[in-house]
Amino acid sequence: MPVHPRTPRPHAPVPDRPVRRVPAGAGRRAGLAAAVVAATLMASGCAAGVRNANDTVMPTTAGTRSTSQVTSAPLETPAATQTIPVYWLGHSNNSVYLYREFLPSPTTDEPIVAALQAMMTRSPKDPDYFSVWKKPSRLAASISAKNVITVDVSADAFGQAVDAGIARRSVSQLVYTATASAAMAGLINPDAAVQVSILVDGHTGFNAFGHVVLDKPQTRDPALVAPVWIIDPGNGATSHGLPLKVDGQGISPSGSLSWSLSAVTGGKAGGVYQSGTVRIPKGPGQLGAFSFTVVPPLGTYQVSVFIADPSVPGGQVGVDSKVVTLSGPTASPAAK
Repeated sequence: MPVHPRTPRPHAPVPDRPVRRVPAGAGRRAGLAAAVVAATLMASGCAAGVRNANDTVMPTTAGTRSTSQVTSAPLETPAATQTIPVYWLGHSNNSVYLYREFLPSPTTDEPIVAALQAMMTRSPKDPDYFSVWKKPSRLAASISAKNVITVDVSADAFGQAVDAGIARRSVSQLVYTATASAAMAGLINPDAAVQVSILVDGHTGFNAFGHVVLDKPQTRDPALVAPVWIIDPGNGATSHGLPLKVDGQGISPSGSLSWSLSAVTGGKAGGVYQSGTVRIPKGPGQLGAFSFTVVPPLGTYQVSVFIADPSVPGGQVGVDSKVVTLSGPTASPAAK
């Protein structure tokens, strides 16, 4: 059962798979990038849906724009993998950000459509993530030679009533998912700007969710990326052996993040067992990777990473947490 000591707060995405360069065969797929990839959705599959009314509106203390410090959103690295990248929405403090998960791929073909279909019809692994998209009756995608991804989706996908802030983030959710899947599949030029043109029933100018007019190509909005993001291990994961290594990405004014580890008993997190800080090698105000290890006794723990708020004693900004179980033999020092 997920731990919820604060409301609302996001958990982390599932772990990244090891990145490998796309093999030579991927060039053939890239050569087909300009071809239309289409899929008509079948009646089966569960919808991600909203968890509660809070998912359809921005927090009352927040504006329609995010307060994230992130100023750039690089594309994912090409990888040969049997998973697809899907971005979800998640609450953090007084805003809503984008968080990525990797889900099993139902097919090795049509990666953009597969990822968008999952975004609109499947549930996130982390129960604290959500999506307001409805299951579309039609979904297709294509890529031009100018690095423009065109997504054509039916109007029924926009059936959920939401406010302007959630509408804007949901459109960005589609843009991030489409570009991530294309980048990982090696279908776009990572050195050139990539745009996403969203058509609805074959036409431009649709008013998405009643708030966002789709009259021009969209790009990744870095302000919507979560400021702190645990990548590995995933929420609910079991780690066999110690130490437990925590990897992620984040940004902070000081160039450092704080972390805490709390034992979980009966589905609830107790007091802080261990805590510390971790440096972001890229420095202050720069989004970058972080990594640290902990060696607690075997058991179930909640690990949290956040930006310490100097204006509030014990204040946490952009907190990202997950629950992980430690079991099995201790790893050798060489495995650290």
